[in-house]
Amino acid sequence: MTKPLRVGVAGLGTIGSALVRLLGRRRADLAARTGREITLVGVSDLSRRDRGLDLLGAAFYDDARSLAQGDIDVFVELIGGADGAAYESAKTALERGVPLVTANKAMIAAHGLELARLAEAKGVALAFEAAVAGGIPVVKTLREGLAGNAIRRVSGILNGTCNYILSRMETDGLPFDVCLADAQRLGYAEADPTFDIGGFDSAHKLAILASLAFGAKIDADAVSIEGIQTITLADLAAADELGYRVKLLGVAERTQMGVEQRVHPTMVAKSEPLAQTMGVLNAVTIDGDAIGALTLVGAGAGGDATASAVAADIVDVARGDYGPAFGRPVEALEDAERVPMQRHEGGYYVRLAVVDRPGSMAVIATRMGDRKISLEAIMQKRPAKGAPSTDIAPVVLITHATTETSIREALALAVADGVVKDKPQVIRIERA
Repeated sequence: MTKPLRVGVAGLGTIGSALVRLLGRRRADLAARTGREITLVGVSDLSRRDRGLDLLGAAFYDDARSLAQGDIDVFVELIGGADGAAYESAKTALERGVPLVTANKAMIAAHGLELARLAEAKGVALAFEAAVAGGIPVVKTLREGLAGNAIRRVSGILNGTCNYILSRMETDGLPFDVCLADAQRLGYAEADPTFDIGGFDSAHKLAILASLAFGAKIDADAVSIEGIQTITLADLAAADELGYRVKLLGVAERTQMGVEQRVHPTMVAKSEPLAQTMGVLNAVTIDGDAIGALTLVGAGAGGDATASAVAADIVDVARGDYGPAFGRPVEALEDAERVPMQRHEGGYYVRLAVVDRPGSMAVIATRMGDRKISLEAIMQKRPAKGAPSTDIAPVVLITHATTETSIREALALAVADGVVKDKPQVIRIERA
């Protein structure tokens, strides 16, 4: 057996603590798999509080950068955040020629290309399986398992917090605010949940997947982002009636115009695997020319699941089994043309508060027709029993394929005409 692999772990939060336990619990098996001991020799954490961990004699460092400069063979960054100590210590490790393993999607989305260039120059690994979809091995699947495929599309439920909230709203009939508070109580959502419910977490993950899928440089700024804050029980009820479920999806697709990247609430047919993924689970569907559609489902967050992905990367480093971080050298990654959301084409669900007077629907139909929008269905929803009488009628429209620009322009004109009150609710429909 060769000399031990000396591991330094920066960050002893939920994931870091789970990783320390895993390395202790699976020590003998990991050694058998790699042909060498994997030994924890150093840790760092902003807090010195007792987390109930057996650190196996590892030295404690107050500063992650000091740990990155220590006597280690692999640096594991679990601090989080795109910049600051996480980025600086990660860069320090690579500059020294020390392999880097990280679960930090924000840092990879912002600095992944720079760190990958540095890793290539030093001939060491940059591994980030845990940065996307927790314990689901989607990075290795795209980079290695499906290397023989031309990937056409990647779509998925990439945030367990949002999936939990939407699932609870649907199954228990509870409004968004109540389900969000419950998610916070259970530890699925942060005190400030904006990063999750606003779609930003999913966008970081999608940008990484798009790079791996299409051989393109990471372009997180190219992702169009909408969160789930405006989704109501009325939307979920209408989706159910139409045979759909509402999910927050990240979608990256190669088109004739370039690479389209978008995160937004989406109506997905109940028969599709993504629609059947409930609670805090994540799911990713990959569409390749040789394999067809492949869906991976599993725990997308949590200490043990994410530590599992981190440990898999450490095993690869121990074996010396790694290649370019994004599947090909950075200089071979292409500058993909951005496809703005306005050019996206598909079907739409539209919920309107229509002024209940003769001719209102005719005005709306005219505005839709002027933009060449064909309507598949029109449903006027009755007010709830016992609700006070108003001059507003809730109406749901389902369109055939049209462009984002067309639907937005038609609705803006209908609002300006005075026949639609409030901001229209627009949810895209993904059809297989």
